[in-house]
This record gives sequence, structure tokens and C-alpha cells, in this order.
Amino acid sequence: MLTIHQARTPNQKQKQDKTGLAIAGGGPVGAIYELGALRALDESIDGLKLHQLDVYVGVSSGALIAASLANGISTVEMCRIFTGQEYASIRFDPERLMRPAFKEYLERATMLPAVLTNALLKMIRHPGTSNISELVSQLGKVIPSGVFDNQAIHDFLEHAFRVSGHSNAFEDLKCALYIVAVDLDSGAAVRFGSEGRSNVSIARAVQASAALPGLYPPVEIDGHYYVDGALRRTLHASVALNEGVNLLIGVNPLVPFDSGEKGQNSEVSDQRLNRGGLPLIMSQTFRALIQSRMEAGFRKYYSSHPFADLLLLEPHRKDEEIFFTNIFSYNSRTALCEHSYQATRKDLLNRHKELSQVLEKRGLSLNMDLLRDKKRTLGDSIGQGRSSHAPVARSLSRVLDNLDEMLDDRKAV
Repeated sequence: MLTIHQARTPNQKQKQDKTGLAIAGGGPVGAIYELGALRALDESIDGLKLHQLDVYVGVSSGALIAASLANGISTVEMCRIFTGQEYASIRFDPERLMRPAFKEYLERATMLPAVLTNALLKMIRHPGTSNISELVSQLGKVIPSGVFDNQAIHDFLEHAFRVSGHSNAFEDLKCALYIVAVDLDSGAAVRFGSEGRSNVSIARAVQASAALPGLYPPVEIDGHYYVDGALRRTLHASVALNEGVNLLIGVNPLVPFDSGEKGQNSEVSDQRLNRGGLPLIMSQTFRALIQSRMEAGFRKYYSSHPFADLLLLEPHRKDEEIFFTNIFSYNSRTALCEHSYQATRKDLLNRHKELSQVLEKRGLSLNMDLLRDKKRTLGDSIGQGRSSHAPVARSLSRVLDNLDEMLDDRKAV
């Protein structure tokens, strides 16, 4: 679903256009949706390259994509990596994100004897004021703060930057990159990459931004502990708008699933939501909260930043495939990325007249021939079939991709 909000009036004081990208979280499923949508957008707009923008803002899993784009890694290569193509520059294994946080388990377990001893002694000394509920409260201290080990997020991104020759430092980037996390002790949103917050590595900042409480432990940086940046806002798009961006592209994969009115598609609503147990119920609840906050935030941008054109990409609320995908299956990853790619192409085509008005102001245009090609697939877009396990061949593939971009630039001139 594509939402378009055109600027009410041009900013006469700003001489040069600035384009920004704000990407929300959504876990592995959200990240795959975002990649498919971004690839469709990237190839469909002549003159626009999503890895050569002015400002990037990333939250949670969206932080990983934003950090990669800011480093010059194209949507082509990212789609290859995250859909597990054999000719990708590096290998991505989503199951690494589900490794138990054994270190966290051990550290909490070592606290158990002391916690039990103190609680029991208090009950003995003050039997009238102590009760079972207080004991349960004390035992809460030994419950692990996260089920899975998010060090894998840091290690993967650090490795990706190293083998691809890109930088893990904010100050080395040619653009502005902001990774948003929340300080656990203050509840304040922190923008890594901003002044005074750029000394941390990009990989560590992404790890902190993606530390969803309950799933991943908080991440320590300079004596502070950080958790998922989505706990404060969904997109944090105002960070880019405050940098003077006048064309903002937002991507939010988290929308609540709409199974239809009672009696319509009852198998989905009854068996997959209500009977799907706590995980599906929590997912639907979380999505509804995220969507509500995001809509409220975007409405504020209309008045707070009247000079900016806003484009927002989201899944359709009746899109069953996105809501129920098993991201840890290779076939599901590929199918979801293809599905997102095709759905976004359809949205762009359906809204091409209004979208063209926004793009033409910046010398950009929609590639209508490409959008009308009903046979085109994501595999066609990313060069599926250039298979080779040899590093030399993979390097040659990247050189060919760069050559394609240079030729596109010359055509644009």
C-alpha cells in the first residue's frame, strides 16, 4: 500500500533537494518485506538509487537495511544476500538470530542462590510483612532478559562490512546515518550517528536498536543499556526531516492483519488468529499499536514539515502471505521477497500519475515500461542465475553491477 502526501508549498530557502529514507522494524519477516519493496522502488524510478541518498534513519531490523544502504550496498546485493542466493557476496543464515542467549542464562542463574537466600531470610525475620507475591517478585530478577543471543546481529553486519570493503564507522560515510535505540534507564530515544553519538560502531548500534525486550537482551554501550528503538516511535522519520530532507521515503512492514468481517474468510480469522495462540495474538496486538502510532506521527509531519513530499510503503492489511510467513524457511524467504516486490510494483503502477508529480519536481521519473512488464520477477531484477561459488566470479558480478550503474548515470546525464 502506497501513501503519498505532497508538499503544500516548496521551500524557497532550500536550494538543493535532499532525499531521505526511514525504515521501521518488524523482525526478519519485516526486513524481507522491506527488501522486496525497496528493490521494486529502486528499479522503478529512473534517476534514483536508494544506496546513494542523503539521509538514512533505521529502527530495529530496519536499522540493518539502512546501515547497509548508507554504506553503498545496493538493494540488488541485499536481496541476493537475504534470500540466500548462491552468488551473493556473503551468506546469511536467519537461524543464527535464534540461538539461545546462553551467556545471559548463566549470568542470571548465578544470581539465584543469593536472591533465594535474601528473600527467605526476609520472610523469616519479618513473617508478618512478607508474602509469596514478594518472593515471586524477587525471583523475577533471575529471569533472563532475552531468549536469544543478539550478538549474531553485530557479528553478521561487522563481517558483511569487512568482506565487502565497506566501513563500520559512522564518520567514514558520505551520507548521514542515524540508528535509533532507547536508553533502558531513561526511556529516551538515542540517535547513534548524531553528534556525540558517533563513536560507537555501526554494527553495535544496529544490535542495540534491534534488541526487542523479551527476545534479545539489552545491549551495553559505554555503560548504558539500550533496547529496541521502536519502543518510542515507529519510523523516527522526523530525524530525517529535521535534516532538511524534502523527499522522504518511509517503509513500515508492521500493519495489523484484517481477515474481513465475520463470515468472510472465517478460516483465517478463527483458526489462525484466535486459535493460533499467544504468538499470533501478540503479533496482531503489536502491529495494531505500531500502525496507530505511525499514522499519528505521519499526520503531524504534514503540518510540522509542509515543504516535504512524503511517500510511505506498507503491506496491504488483507495480505495473508506477509502475516503468516515462516521466515526461517528458504523458500518462504524467497517467496515473501518476490511477493513484496510484485505488490509494490502494482502499487507504483496504480498510483503512477500522482507519484510522477512528486518525482518530476526533482528530475526523476517512473519507468513505465518496466512497471507494465507483467512477466518481470525479482529474479530478473537482481540477476538471478549468475551462480558461482568462486570469490573471483562473485567479484566480477559486483563489477558488472557497478558498470550497470555507471551506464545508468551516463544515460541520466
